[in-house]
Amino acid sequence: MRFRKNERSISQEEQIESSLLRGESITPLDALKKYGAFRLSAIIFNLRKKGHNIRTDMVDNGYRKYASYKIENR
Repeated sequence: MRFRKNERSISQEEQIESSLLRGESITPLDALKKYGAFRLSAIIFNLRKKGHNIRTDMVDNGYRKYASYKIENR
């Protein structure tokens, strides 16, 4: 897909923010698959700085532990 010079693609941070605001949770693997974002924790840090109340749950699937992020209800 090609963009015109005046069109702006939506950043990974904006896409993840939108996903969280829709009530979805996101893991690092989700972020990589859906948005190509390798550093989800850095994006979450930035979103928290913007004022979002984001909860971190640690998930243990028996093999690995990983974070799952979700916006807390207001």
